[in-house]
Amino acid sequence: MSTTWHVLGAGSLGTLWATRLARAAVPVRLILRDTARLQAYETAGGLTLVEHGEAQHYPVPAETPDSIEPINRLLIACKAYDAEKAVAQVASRLAPGAELILLQNGLGSQDAVAAQVPQARCIYASSTEGAFRDGDWRVVFAGHGFTWLGDVGHPVAPIWLEDLSAAGIPHEWSTDILTRLWRKLALNCAINPLTVLHDCRNGGLQEHHCEVATLCGELTELLERCGQPAAAENLQQEVERVIHATAANYSSMHQDVNNRRRTEISYLLGYACKASDRHKLNLPHLNQLQQRLVTHLKRLGLPSD
Repeated sequence: MSTTWHVLGAGSLGTLWATRLARAAVPVRLILRDTARLQAYETAGGLTLVEHGEAQHYPVPAETPDSIEPINRLLIACKAYDAEKAVAQVASRLAPGAELILLQNGLGSQDAVAAQVPQARCIYASSTEGAFRDGDWRVVFAGHGFTWLGDVGHPVAPIWLEDLSAAGIPHEWSTDILTRLWRKLALNCAINPLTVLHDCRNGGLQEHHCEVATLCGELTELLERCGQPAAAENLQQEVERVIHATAANYSSMHQDVNNRRRTEISYLLGYACKASDRHKLNLPHLNQLQQRLVTHLKRLGLPSD
């Protein structure tokens, strides 16, 4: 019998993983915030995955954090700012040698979670898959992408990657996962905040080429100073490629602001600016971008941390 996947965070990516695992007959259980959410979920009768315009329903079992069942494998798919608190709620249920897969954006939350549960193996993940919710307990698979996974302290790939293959989740075990995470952080810093400030789709940044190029220059300097030269390589070309390839899309940060949700600014721009301060780097445009975004979020009445 396969080990059960517990999924913490029934947002778009968590739901996307849970439904595909269930479709492949891999045992999976959702961990929902409280009894009220559990009752709402049970009334709905499960999760719905919309792919290629077709909806498929999956009655994935669910529970609350205070369930007594031990957790051996935990997919943490909540927002970066919720990860530490969410894991604290289930930390006592982690079995010896439990494995945590961290699907958070940016950097910072992974280290905080790992420090909280030193008895567990924490595996970092970086995904380019696109999904959004168009209703409660429903997810639309918007963009087929790829997921890299890795463990900075233990480079041997786990056997359960077979479950991802069975579920049709494209993935690769990476021995340099931090390079992947830093690269994605830089891409997000160069694109997401500007789409919010200019209120545009990703493609709209083609009209702000100089601003993007200046940011890429500073981010390249930051990555190199932080010991991530591979993540810095050809950064501007990659940012321009992503802007072109996803021209019709709204960035995740733009979607958060548009839906009046808290952004992950602290784990993206905030993390980058703190790293530059730590290394005593003078990156005026990056710091100015953070201040502009903070001011914008406050003006909208949204959290700026």
